[in-house]
Amino acid sequence: MKSDEERYESISDKILPAIGGKENAIFAFHCATRLRINLRDTSKVDEKALSQIDLVQGVNINRNQLQIVFGAGLVDKVTAVFLKHTGIPATFASSQGQDSKSSDTTEEKTATKDKGWFSSFVDDLTGVFTEILPGILAAGILIGLNNVLTQKIFGSQSLVQMFPNISGISLIISLGASGIFAMLPLIVVYSATKRYGGRPVLGLAIGAVMMSSSLPSLSDVSAGNAKAVIANIFGIHFSLTSFGGQIIVALIMGWVVARLDNFFQKKLPGVIQFVLAPMLTILVASFVLFLLVGPIGMTLSSWVTNGLVWISKAFGIFGYMFFGGVQQLIVITGLHNMFGAVEAQLITTTKTDFLNPLFSGALMGQGGGVLGYMLLNRRSKKAKEISISAFFSILFGISEPALFGINIKNRYPLIGGCIGGAIAGGYIYLTKLTAISFGTTALPGIAIADPANNGYLNYIITNLIGVGIGFIATVLIGKFFQKKNAPALKAESK
Repeated sequence: MKSDEERYESISDKILPAIGGKENAIFAFHCATRLRINLRDTSKVDEKALSQIDLVQGVNINRNQLQIVFGAGLVDKVTAVFLKHTGIPATFASSQGQDSKSSDTTEEKTATKDKGWFSSFVDDLTGVFTEILPGILAAGILIGLNNVLTQKIFGSQSLVQMFPNISGISLIISLGASGIFAMLPLIVVYSATKRYGGRPVLGLAIGAVMMSSSLPSLSDVSAGNAKAVIANIFGIHFSLTSFGGQIIVALIMGWVVARLDNFFQKKLPGVIQFVLAPMLTILVASFVLFLLVGPIGMTLSSWVTNGLVWISKAFGIFGYMFFGGVQQLIVITGLHNMFGAVEAQLITTTKTDFLNPLFSGALMGQGGGVLGYMLLNRRSKKAKEISISAFFSILFGISEPALFGINIKNRYPLIGGCIGGAIAGGYIYLTKLTAISFGTTALPGIAIADPANNGYLNYIITNLIGVGIGFIATVLIGKFFQKKNAPALKAESK
């Protein structure tokens, strides 16, 4: 019986010829569910051969990037073996520490040019938040667990009030959750520095500067509860505050620290490099933080948060329905990875995230599309097998197997699923459903639903609406579709 590593090596051997050989690959990395391989020529890809490889749940090509869906938890293991076994370089964004400085090579520059700045930016956000997502998920679920202990769900008393001996457990759970969110900017700047090829410990160092206890918070200064520290630099006075909760500032500073670190390591002679390079990196980065990136980043954060809140109010239920309807179409493009930074900023600024329930309703809509497809193709053993597998992934927050394995290919489940997501979005608006964290949806997502306004119940209903309406819409649309395309569908099902 093959070991896991041997199995992944076999998968790697089958992937290579299906992508046009090693020479056609520029570099590879992974996000939460997909092995992503940037290629020189996507016309050489054999999608059919890839889709038939062991453990592959779907295949998608976005511009010059091939995306092979393996699913959460598995993709990181497959990618690690794939990179080692094939010798295809990892992008500088991968978690390879000092080895990730391959961004200076000609091949890396070619890859960046081929992708374009926007695709590179999306990939960067993917990498930053993929690495720290376990911590964010842990904090969110701990908050949900503490809510169960402290919410008054049994008459007029909570579990802690009914059983005072567990109050200490609730306190420790609360500390575990709040500590992660309180230090989220520090965690983000660490991950971003690593992503851009700098030494992660310097990211932690500048994160500590960002959140210095010697400086008052911006919120306290704005409320008049504290005064900003005034720095006099050559007669120009600057107001200094800490940057707790500033995710965008942290992301930018990760890039700044990495660039400065690489610059000083290259320019300084080896004798003094060890001592001076990190010192100069932190010194210059601190000036950049307080004089440039901090003020600009806080302004951007304010625009993002206020803009989202304005959109949610200005368009009301129609805005929610539109977003719930198209969110899974965004997943197809990979641009959904941008929302990690937005949701993190929402959580730190408003304490809740109204986007996460919309993601879950849209996801379950596609799950309804899968079930509708399975019903209409119930005589096909293959359709049943892939539908059950895809729907199981949906239940745990992973839509790629459903999207790339069934819904996109057959179209009508995708349309039906979008309708289900839209109706679920309308219900979310009417019930004011939000989340207290982000990063997980479907069944696990109930742990981070905001209990306010009967949040747990409304979260369950939201997901039932998504899957139910998605199922009904898919069956209705699918019957019409199958009548119109009966000969082609019959040939495909064989």
